[in-house]
Amino acid sequence: MAAIASVVPVAVTAAVVPVQTASGDFSDLREIKKQLLLIAGLTRERGLLHSSKWSAELAFSLPPLPLAELQPPPPVTEEDARDMDAYTLAKSYFDVKEYDRAAHFLHGCNSKKAYFLYMYSRYLSGEKKKDDETVDSLGPLEKGQVKNEALRELRVELSKKHQARELDGFGLYLYGVVLRKLDLVKEAIDVFVEATHVLPLHWGAWLELCNLITDKEMLKFLSLPDTWMKEFFLAHIYTELQLIEEALQKYQNLIDVGFSKSSYIVSQIAVAYHNIRDIDKALSIFNELRKQDPYRIENMDTFSNLLYVRSMKSELSYLAHNLCEIDKYRVETCCVIGNYYSLRSQHEKAALYFQRALKLNPRYLGAWTLMGHEYMEMKNTSAAIQAYRHAIEVNKRDYRAWYGLGQTYEILKMPFYCLYYYRRAHQLRPNDSRMLVALGECYEKLNQLVEAKKCYWRAYAVGDVEKMALVKLAKLHEQLTESEQAAQCYIKYIQDIYSCGEIVEHLEESTAFRYLAQYYFKCKLWDEASACAQKCCAFNDTREEGKALLRQILQLRNQGETPTTEMPAPFFLPASLSTNTTPTRRVSPLNLSSVTP
Repeated sequence: MAAIASVVPVAVTAAVVPVQTASGDFSDLREIKKQLLLIAGLTRERGLLHSSKWSAELAFSLPPLPLAELQPPPPVTEEDARDMDAYTLAKSYFDVKEYDRAAHFLHGCNSKKAYFLYMYSRYLSGEKKKDDETVDSLGPLEKGQVKNEALRELRVELSKKHQARELDGFGLYLYGVVLRKLDLVKEAIDVFVEATHVLPLHWGAWLELCNLITDKEMLKFLSLPDTWMKEFFLAHIYTELQLIEEALQKYQNLIDVGFSKSSYIVSQIAVAYHNIRDIDKALSIFNELRKQDPYRIENMDTFSNLLYVRSMKSELSYLAHNLCEIDKYRVETCCVIGNYYSLRSQHEKAALYFQRALKLNPRYLGAWTLMGHEYMEMKNTSAAIQAYRHAIEVNKRDYRAWYGLGQTYEILKMPFYCLYYYRRAHQLRPNDSRMLVALGECYEKLNQLVEAKKCYWRAYAVGDVEKMALVKLAKLHEQLTESEQAAQCYIKYIQDIYSCGEIVEHLEESTAFRYLAQYYFKCKLWDEASACAQKCCAFNDTREEGKALLRQILQLRNQGETPTTEMPAPFFLPASLSTNTTPTRRVSPLNLSSVTP
């Protein structure tokens, strides 16, 4: 993408909002607080409630301002005064979600604030009608072609204003949203970048831009304004792009300069740890956040995912009841309750609550993905595929949906399809061993064993979460009669599970000891074979084989069979696996383009 130039039209809003400090310059926190309080008011007046809440929460985390430094409200222009009555009436209708009524009374208003509310009311009216029609007529899993009928008209009108350079920062934001909804991604990015230059304090524009950026390369080509808001944007986009180390560094810097009390930053750090599966750290931060802000609902569905993974039933039950008391009709609450029922294996009830979440917000990513998981549990693969596809439509960066599609097509025994989806998941999460193991299994089924080996090696190199990569690699070597390499993989597997310090039942432990016992037996290494055979006796599935091998070893020793003094040829082992510590370095996605479904 070509570099996007900074285009700053003449706008009333720009004159109202003070000039920002440069990126990374947080030396004057009082000035930053003034700016946050000002933008919180401006966004609230225009019905941009989420941006207003974000700014207010951030301002609250900074020290209070003395009376002498509190800013007066922005000056009222002649146009504002003429439109004041219509705006006041329309805003009251807007607040109770009577969008058509609000737009009717704002028709013909010329002030920037009233014009924005007029256009925004029309946009939200179209969105509400679309959502109602989607939920009522088609149900949450039907594909449907329901569209916001107002979008094309809004685009035409806003385009004329844009060409005449009459849109302020808020108008540019709305124009960008309309373009994004019409799938005009490149034009939308250009407009959102322009909006951040005109009105850098508006978090909504940064957030919309974040949703359109697919990789770090794309980010490099954006010409973004040099303001302190850019640091919050970069931290957020790094989290979304799974660049967790960079994101955590950014958030730590923001805490160090004075935002340590920000519940937004704390929650984002918890989400970042969740994304890299550092479950203990994420749980600890979420528990601390709950103490600081006990009535917070945002991100609690992510918290419930962590409790689900750890099978913490009582904690998840408490969270579900608590959120239900706060607000039972929030999407996050429905997702938490859905997770609770899923943990109790009541998958029909869980799916019902995820559907309820989607009725409240059909564009809520987490609910689509979780509902896909529930349909998978209920063996309803067609419904699972539709749910995962909806999740991808909402956010193409959701690796869980791509991974879920791969699992679904694996169940349907369609390896070329599942290979495609696993590759997409791997591109989004290059350091997630689960994606690599899944890819390796796919390549095995397609009899592409070289690629399968590569995937299993890489899964081990990035830190194998499920401790299965080495076992699968060993079995692959067994198939290829590469006994030395297979033995080395099993040895490493045994070393790893015994050195991790966790008392966990590993299903393949008996398999590893059985193979090693037989391998050492063939090599006439009686002591090692005997030790492994004794380990086999501790497992039900290998007990008899272990006893039989011990009898054979004893018989051979009694016959005077001497053990070999020579070890077999040295095992081939990549440098990354030659030490006992598992490397966790960052690696780029594998080049797996040799097979295309």
